[in-house]
Amino acid sequence: MTKTYYNHINGEWLSSKTGETYSSINPANKEEVLGVFQRSDERDVELAIESAENAFLEWSKTPAPKRGDVIFNLINLLEDQKESLATIITKEVGKSFREAHGEVRKTIEAMKQFSGEATRLTGETAPSQDSDIFAYTIREPLGVVGVIAPYNFPLGIGIWKIAPAIIAGNTVVFKPASNTSLISVKIIELFEKAGVPAGVINMVTGPGSVIGGAIGNNPKIKAVSFTGSTDVGLALGRSVTKRGAKMQAEMGGKNPAIILEDADIDKALDSIVVSGFLDNGQRCTGTSRLIVPKSIAKEVTDKLVDRARSLKIGEGFGENVDNGPVIDENQLNTYLHYVSVSLDEGAKLAYGGKQLMDNGRDKGFFVEPTVFTNVTKDMTIFREEIFGPVIAIIEVESYDEAIELANDSDFGLSSTVYTNDLQKAFHFVRNIQSGVTHVNMPSTYFENQFPFGGKKESSIGPREQGSTALDFWTDYKTVYMKP
Repeated sequence: MTKTYYNHINGEWLSSKTGETYSSINPANKEEVLGVFQRSDERDVELAIESAENAFLEWSKTPAPKRGDVIFNLINLLEDQKESLATIITKEVGKSFREAHGEVRKTIEAMKQFSGEATRLTGETAPSQDSDIFAYTIREPLGVVGVIAPYNFPLGIGIWKIAPAIIAGNTVVFKPASNTSLISVKIIELFEKAGVPAGVINMVTGPGSVIGGAIGNNPKIKAVSFTGSTDVGLALGRSVTKRGAKMQAEMGGKNPAIILEDADIDKALDSIVVSGFLDNGQRCTGTSRLIVPKSIAKEVTDKLVDRARSLKIGEGFGENVDNGPVIDENQLNTYLHYVSVSLDEGAKLAYGGKQLMDNGRDKGFFVEPTVFTNVTKDMTIFREEIFGPVIAIIEVESYDEAIELANDSDFGLSSTVYTNDLQKAFHFVRNIQSGVTHVNMPSTYFENQFPFGGKKESSIGPREQGSTALDFWTDYKTVYMKP
């Protein structure tokens, strides 16, 4: 019998006011239901906000280092449960067990960094113009905040949004992606075991348009951190900021990679496979535009097609599986739509482009890693995020044209260049319009001790992670003291 899971409000597991539920399924086998969850509405959000409000006074007065102890405790819990957590991620997201393990590992690394931030919640002192005045600043929590997490890294992103929010002294209303609700229940259980008091973190499941809207429009929510599509993030940002609250959004990307003639092409393509194909391209930082000089375009294309052909696509627990299925039928249809549009607009399909239905894969949402050539800047595949394992190859005459095309996008999240020319590497870093950039590395590479975020329509508000992680979650208070 399939287990039913509930909202988490004030330390208790509660049914939704609606009495309605939905299921989370295994995308590798859509006949397998992983759990039944609450299809909540605005009334449940109100209850969660009330719980968070009641918990805020005591939690905000808890010394920051003691709040940090919770995150330190979380590290050991994640270590102890890494196998079971990776198993749930593979079943619910569809990614390979190897990649699921990687997500748990990155989450642990993030918590090692965040646990120390509680002792670095610092202000500053500066000399006053009056010798009798002592002046300084302190950082204070905002109040009740909202966290809206995506499906592609449900454990990692969920936790690394919640952790700095509560370290700063805020209380949280958490809305996970509906198709990764099971791992989100585990997030709540982990925080409870780590010592988070009742009401500090509350979780409400249900449709994004309903729950996200209720969080975005409620004046009691002082800040919202969101990761997801650009269209949704921009709309949510307008709702949040028009009432004077703070908004942080990490959204879409159409991330470019440039391979120059002097690069080690084989090593470059090893990175392109990691950043463009693995996890089925369901990464906001994934490489989707590959820009190459015409002189090496054929070699790059042939070798990339060979690598795409060699990838093993199957159920995530299979031996040596590189990619599992995409997350759901909607994402499958999105992939197929962009393949069709690209062909209609004149792009050439070099490899892939179809759903895989053999060897039991008809039960899930499996797709081929896909390579398009003859792509021009006026094509949809050059402009719009697909969030699938699709790489568009664009040929150029020069490095100057390459970087011009790389910057020709509404997005500006991540980027990378492959070259052994130090001068061009530095020029690229200075001139590329992205919040994260790389030289001779996958566009998906990141470390949690550094700030993460994009430019243009890829991000709103202060950066996540790193030394800036607490900036979004706190306000400064300036104090002038005269004895």
